[in-house]
Amino acid sequence: MIPIMQINGPKIFFTIPIFGGIDVTQTLVTSAFVTVILCVLAVLLGRKLQKRPGRVQVLTEKAVTIMTNMVTEAMGEHNAHWTPFIATVFLSSLLGTLLGMTGILRSSTADISTTMTWAVLVSFICWYQAIKNNGFGGWLKGFTEPIAIMTPMNLVSEIAQPVSLAFRHFGNIAGGSVITALIYWALSGASSALLGMLANSHIAVPFALLAAGAALVLLSGSKRGKRKKLPLLLGLLCLALSGLRLVDWLWSLTGRDWPQMSPLACGLCWFAALAVMLCGIVLLIVHSNPTKTLLGGLLAGAGFLGICFVSEGIGGVPILSLGIPAVLSLYFDVFSGVIQAFVFSLLTMIYIAGNCPAPEEPKTNS
Repeated sequence: MIPIMQINGPKIFFTIPIFGGIDVTQTLVTSAFVTVILCVLAVLLGRKLQKRPGRVQVLTEKAVTIMTNMVTEAMGEHNAHWTPFIATVFLSSLLGTLLGMTGILRSSTADISTTMTWAVLVSFICWYQAIKNNGFGGWLKGFTEPIAIMTPMNLVSEIAQPVSLAFRHFGNIAGGSVITALIYWALSGASSALLGMLANSHIAVPFALLAAGAALVLLSGSKRGKRKKLPLLLGLLCLALSGLRLVDWLWSLTGRDWPQMSPLACGLCWFAALAVMLCGIVLLIVHSNPTKTLLGGLLAGAGFLGICFVSEGIGGVPILSLGIPAVLSLYFDVFSGVIQAFVFSLLTMIYIAGNCPAPEEPKTNS
């Protein structure tokens, strides 16, 4: 059966019954984790500083120097005091995105409420700095420049600034999550269709796949002891497909149903079996030593059987869903997360610097 794709917003864990009800969502929990992690790191990295720094202190000082240089280059030397705020925004964005890779927490930046809160905060800072430097009347007068007829456009631009800042960051992170979910859903459907056809096949089909897989694995070897990766991977895939059908057929001979486990136990056992199987495959591909090759085959087989039992039969093993979604998630969560955190921080620096000009130097009489 093809799985049903569901893309939902952040889950609500519970509601605090004050002020009409405050929902505690996945975004709020992730943001709390980000705050705690950053506070703990600040305390641990900032204490016991020495004149002869160790490796951790050297890396910390290097990171602080890089962040300070970035702020001073973008905002000017007179705005160097904004470095802690910009660093907090950057690290909160980056860490909030990376925590989504755990599979337990949800990326806080994939929620528009997070990025919109940051954008509105930046706008309030810009307005405060503009009023501080020009006065309230001067700030209002700025909306009429260069001519009074431009006032409506200037007001719209002032409102569009936080909106564009928030939606740019949110859209890229949330869009990456949606693309990954769509590809995972498509591969899961293809996997279910393929394994469904295999489950309804006769016993001759898995034996043919077993023979083809064994032949490809044998042909992947060379005289120099190195293995050709493509025939080996195709052979392992044929062996996995044949093994799925044979395990399902052998289990059906017992007349028992597949064991039922709780979701937590099922997830832990599934990842443990996957790790064992991957270790075995790595040993098969990397090493040419007969002993290590045999050990790799045993580990891969044991992990494979574990996945079959945990997945409750042949139809539940997502054989085509392994690998590609993980690579895409790595791209969207790591690469895109770093880029979007940098872009958000850079735009924040530009907006604040525009309202914090350099002080005028006193004129000297020549």
